[in-house]
Amino acid sequence: MAEAHEVRAARMTRQFDEAMSRFMARVEGAGAAAERPRADGWNVAQIAWHVAKVNGSFAGLMTGRIPGAEPAPEGFTERAWPEVVAGVPQTITARGSSIPPPAATVADALERLRASAEEVRRAIRSLTPERGSGFVLRTPITGEISVYQIGEWATAHVIRHNAQAKRVLGA
Repeated sequence: MAEAHEVRAARMTRQFDEAMSRFMARVEGAGAAAERPRADGWNVAQIAWHVAKVNGSFAGLMTGRIPGAEPAPEGFTERAWPEVVAGVPQTITARGSSIPPPAATVADALERLRASAEEVRRAIRSLTPERGSGFVLRTPITGEISVYQIGEWATAHVIRHNAQAKRVLGA
């Protein structure tokens, strides 16, 4: 049986908030190490900046402010989220505007994270059952997912980058 809209939206918001709280605590607790340049990838400030940028994209896709979601094809059925995640590549290369600037700071990244988290919360609150399950996004990363699942992807994205930040910090 499908989850009721209100239950799903509340769960998505709760899970996103929990993931963001853990991630923000890690970023805030990183101190000077968060901005230390790295030869092998992003530092923690850059990771946080990227997460904030992508949060905004997820919110825009959920609300329709950013085009991409289309009416679901006849007979569309969501795949279970674990099945979607199982197909996501281990390594994904950021592109375009989601690439953080080399001089990203913790202060700027945290400000962006807070604003983007509120944007995701507003997007989830704005969802209707018709948009949540009646529109889909097709990407090479996830395949075809519902707009509801974009909200779940936002949480998975935060969790993924929290683990990256933990590795970068050697924690």
